[in-house]
Amino acid sequence: MKEILQILEQNAHATPQQIATMTGKPVAEVEAVIKRAEAERIIVKYKALINWQKTGDEQVWALIEVKVAPQRDVGFDAVAERIYRFPQARSVYLMSGAYDLAVLVAGKTMHEVAEFVSMKLAPLEGVQGTTTHFMLRRYKDDGEILEGGESLRRQPLTL
Repeated sequence: MKEILQILEQNAHATPQQIATMTGKPVAEVEAVIKRAEAERIIVKYKALINWQKTGDEQVWALIEVKVAPQRDVGFDAVAERIYRFPQARSVYLMSGAYDLAVLVAGKTMHEVAEFVSMKLAPLEGVQGTTTHFMLRRYKDDGEILEGGESLRRQPLTL
């Protein structure tokens, strides 16, 4: 199963026939593994990685650090669930360190993201504080270099 999942993670368009050829497994077995992984939510979503900056339809992204007061019997889960239900929250992670949750937020403008933080996120019960970091440029996302390709490699040192 792991080999099939790794192939799909790198290329969600890979067909069962292509995966069978790559792994040496029968097509029916590959199809069964994929179907079971989808049913068990091991495969959660098939996704395209878009470089929005190249489309002219730029988005503003921010990483919000959130300090949370854990709740009895549920810890951070209840607050995290309230946060991940907002459509602006693209990803929510429980973190170690000074802040408890990291929330990746997307919006059309900095004002829209700031309004989300100040009007919806910060006032939530259990949220003790937030720190917002606006992303200025994405160089690499989900293992893929977005701009420059090979030219982003380090230049040789000359003396």
